[in-house]
Amino acid sequence: MLELTLVDAYDDEAVDRWWDIYAAAERADRGADTAVWTRNESRHELRQRSRTVERRAYLALSDGVVVGSGRLALPLRDNLRTASLGVHVAPDMRRRGTGSEVLAALESAAGAAGRDILTSTASWPYDAGLDGTGVPGREFARRHGYALALGDVQSRLRLPVDDDLLGALAADAAAHSTGYALRSWIGSVPQPLVHGWAELDAAVETEAPVGDLDLEPGTVDVDAVRADEALLARQNRRSFGTAAVDASGRVVAYTQLVVSGDDGNAYQWGTLVRREARGHRLGMAVKVANLRMLQEQASCVRSVYTYNAGVNEHMLRINRRLGFVPSEHMGEFQKKI
Repeated sequence: MLELTLVDAYDDEAVDRWWDIYAAAERADRGADTAVWTRNESRHELRQRSRTVERRAYLALSDGVVVGSGRLALPLRDNLRTASLGVHVAPDMRRRGTGSEVLAALESAAGAAGRDILTSTASWPYDAGLDGTGVPGREFARRHGYALALGDVQSRLRLPVDDDLLGALAADAAAHSTGYALRSWIGSVPQPLVHGWAELDAAVETEAPVGDLDLEPGTVDVDAVRADEALLARQNRRSFGTAAVDASGRVVAYTQLVVSGDDGNAYQWGTLVRREARGHRLGMAVKVANLRMLQEQASCVRSVYTYNAGVNEHMLRINRRLGFVPSEHMGEFQKKI
C-alpha cells in the first residue's frame, strides 16, 4: 500500500529524496539536459515562511521505498479556491498506478484545505504541438479530468546576442517611446520604484492571456516583493530588473531576468506594460535594456529561458526579434471539484 508522508523542509535527507524524484522524473520526460529547479533553490523555497502561499512537499513510499513525490501550493491571499499540485514518479516505478494514487492524495489534501480549483502543468517536445495529444504527461492529466486551460511555449535564447542587433532594436524602441526613461539595476528594486513594480507584478498573470484558467488579479504587496527578493538571495539567484517610467516617475513597464547561480542559466520572469502606455514599444525597450545589462554584468550566462502563452503573438514576436527559438510546450491544466 502506498504511503504519502509530508516532508519536513528542515529534514535535509527527506528534502533530498523528494528532490531526487522530481529531478529524475523531469529529466526522464524532458531530456537529461532540461533545466529544472536545483536542489538548493527547491530547499529554500520550501523553507520560506510566506504570507502569500503555503507550500507542501510529499514523499510516496511503497514498503519503505520512495517511489514518487508530490507538491502542493495553497495561495493564502488571492485565488483562495485554488491549489497548484505536481506529481512525479521514479522513472523505473511507472505504470503501476503510483501517479494516480499520489494525485488522489493531493486532491484530497487540497479539498481538505477548502480548495475546489486544481491546477497543474506538464511539458512536452515542441514538435508534439500545442495540444500535446499522445504525450504521457498530457494524457495522464486528461484521464484524471484535467482540461488543458492554456498552452504555453517555452523559448530559449542563446547568448551572447549580437550587440548590433540589440543596438538597432533599442534605437527603434527609443524612437517610439519619447517621454519615457529607463531605469535598470541588479538585486532589489529601488525604493522609489518598488510600488509601481509591485503593481505590475501583481497584474502580470491576468493581464497576459489566461485561456480558460480561473484566475483573480493579484494584490499589490510591496512586502511580498521584498520577501521574494530575500528568498532569491538565499537561493543563490540574482535578479536583473528594468523599468520604464513616465515624466512623473510612475512605473509604466517592467521586466525581470533571474539568474541561477547553481545552473548558470537566466530565466525570464514577468514583463508587462500598463495598458495606457502601450503602443510605444516599451516592452521591447525594457527587455533590450535588461538583456544588455545581463550580458555586461553576467557574461558567463549562456542561455535565457522564457514561457509565453501560445496565443500571445505580440510577446512571441518580440522574443523572435531578440533571437529566441521555441524549444518546448507546456500545458497549464485545470480541474474543478
